Amino acid sequence: MSVVLRPWNRDDAPALSRAARNATDLSVQFGGADLSTRAAAAAFIDRSLRFDEQDKNWAVVADDVAVGNVGASAIEFRHGTAWMHYWLSSAARGRGYATSALVSVSDRAFADGLHRLELGHRVNNPASCRVATAAGFRAEGIEREKLRYGTARYDVETHARLATDPAPHAAAVIPFEG
Repeated sequence: MSVVLRPWNRDDAPALSRAARNATDLSVQFGGADLSTRAAAAAFIDRSLRFDEQDKNWAVVADDVAVGNVGASAIEFRHGTAWMHYWLSSAARGRGYATSALVSVSDRAFADGLHRLELGHRVNNPASCRVATAAGFRAEGIEREKLRYGTARYDVETHARLATDPAPHAAAVIPFEG
């Protein structure tokens, strides 16, 4: 199976729509956006899965189909920091794609001059914690009731990886297309 990382494009809209329909747990990742049509998914790609100076989102592409995202946002070069995030379609989970993609994008961020990469996951999401830890992100603490989805509030465990940390013993790195 061929897996690469590349920026999202509007042709990925059907795959994004399918991922949203088939994994209801992703709705929080999408901010409750309606992704039920190709047009709505394409607009979401343009608006939320951007690739610019402050936000870099890479599609995780398996056999020419976008199956997930790994991104760096709030990129800040003065202090050398960024906020990392990731998700996978339900069909792509359990194959090591999220960990490998996070390692790849983190290594690129360090090569581009960043020093500290941060991320957070709801404490009721152990799979996300496993990805972060396997990708070399060390747990730093719990932020109580940081996130709100609907009327529920969630504690968040924060993690960070520094450019000076040892390389993780994660799965193979995913190459960038092009």
